Order: sequence, then structure tokens, then C-alpha cells
Amino acid sequence: MIKKVLIAEDHESANISVQKTLEELKIAHTDYVYYCDDALIKIEKAKQAGDSYDLLITDLYFEKDHREQQLSGGTALIEAARKAQPELKVLVFSAENKPAIIDGLFHKLEIDGYVRKARGDAKELMTAINAIAGNQRYFPRQIIQHTKQKNAHEFSDFDITILSLMIEGKRQQEISDHLKRNNIQPSGLSSIEKRLNYIKETLNFSTNEQLIAHCIKMGIV
Repeated sequence: MIKKVLIAEDHESANISVQKTLEELKIAHTDYVYYCDDALIKIEKAKQAGDSYDLLITDLYFEKDHREQQLSGGTALIEAARKAQPELKVLVFSAENKPAIIDGLFHKLEIDGYVRKARGDAKELMTAINAIAGNQRYFPRQIIQHTKQKNAHEFSDFDITILSLMIEGKRQQEISDHLKRNNIQPSGLSSIEKRLNYIKETLNFSTNEQLIAHCIKMGIV
């Protein structure tokens, strides 16, 4: 059960919106801060007092202002908060929409849920908090779709090298020359073209431009 929540959000309107959502869920004790450093101090003090928070709701990105901060953003806050209170549950509420970044939060930081700031986010926040209260992790739609796509094609280091060079504007002959100089095999033009065609066919794209746009959007490269 979630009874005590801390909100770390530097935009006042979003902060108030989350507070109202928590009120509708009848969560009795809610605190909020606008800075990551303040959030960590509250978490540490509550832990020491034997009155720990059950859930931290935090944004990923915080705008810099005149006040210098030790913790640069939500990622740093989550890492520090988990050191101070390992059992603390964490829900990220952010405008970030790149599945690769969101996926990293689940795998590297082991967050309990993610909700993207968008149309209908208040309702999704409720769903996520209820799931976390039931000891379940809440995965957004972006991650579920991304997982399906990753299952369709798992990008290798070779794939990422080719795509990264294409993004730099290199033609396939230049990519082939680069691979040869760096002893990366296969390096032939035919191999590069076949690999790109295979990836496009797997992901249902018809052009290299579509494939590159997809990889950038998904944070693959």
C-alpha cells in the first residue's frame, strides 16, 4: 500500500496536477519539491525518522537556475534515493518519449513505472500508481511496442556501425572503406547492402531514410 509520496517536479503546473491525482487516490501524505537535492534530503530525513516514503514520483529533466545543485536530474536523484532507501518505489513522470531511454530506466535503474507527460496522463498516472501499489511494474505503451520491434530485429554492433556512418552522411562505398580500415568484417558493398535490405524487410521499411529515422527516434543510434 502507498501512503506517503514525494513528488520531485520543477514545473509548478505539473506538480499541482500530480498532487491532485494523489488526492483523488486518497493518498494521505504527499510532499513535493522543485529541486532534486531537496528531494534527497527529504528522503534521507524521513528514513532516519522511521517514517519513510513509499513512492518517489520524479521528472527526468530539471531546468537549471540560480541555485546550484549536486544532483543534475531525475536519473541522478533515483540513483541517490535508492542508495539512501533501497526499498523505495520510483515512478518517473516525464515528457521523454524515446523507448531506448525509457527502457534503460527499467533495466539499469529498476524503476517501478513510467508515465509520459501527454494527453490523458492523469488517468495513466492513476493506473500506474495502482499497479505499483499492488507490487507490479507499470510499463508504458512505448516500451511494449519497442520490445516487439526489438524481438523482430535485434540490432548488432555491425548494424549500429553501418547506421551511424549513414547518419554522418557517408555513402555505402565510404562505409565499406571505413570497415576495411578498421578490420571490421564483412566489409564488402554487397554485404552492407544485403544487411540493410534484411533489416528493412524485417521492420517493414522500404527506404534507408525510413530505417534511419526509425533508429534515431527509438534511440538505437
